[in-house]
Amino acid sequence: MYLISGCLLGHNCKYNGGNNYNKEVCDFYENHSCVSVCPEGSSGLPTPRPPAEYVGRRILDREGTDVTEAFERGAALSLERAFDEARRRGETIEGAVLKANSPSCGSDKIYDGTFSGRLVQGDGCFAAKLKERGIKVISEKEINNGKF
Repeated sequence: MYLISGCLLGHNCKYNGGNNYNKEVCDFYENHSCVSVCPEGSSGLPTPRPPAEYVGRRILDREGTDVTEAFERGAALSLERAFDEARRRGETIEGAVLKANSPSCGSDKIYDGTFSGRLVQGDGCFAAKLKERGIKVISEKEINNGKF
């Protein structure tokens, strides 16, 4: 079973109320056992909401509000739900295709906290939790690179 960021599947859960639809990810979803996830939505954060980025070890939105607790809660709930669904299906979580650069789902690179589009090394809080459990995480940019 694979976890897929809901925004990549066309779900309007992106911070601005839109989505990040990706045809290649949707094709993957149709041909594999998958579950859609949105850690930010799972935390109860509203849509739309101000964009947020890591600033040091905290996640702040563009208005300066510390939303770290909500992001961490959403990551933990999404992880718990994913493992529950895998058990229900009698499957294991083989990997995740998550939205690049996100403070929740970004893998290897995330925005730097200046809201300028600049990237730094790092993982979003949900991606980090998956990696801590040995689950391979890729972004939509890597879906056709034979990573899975």
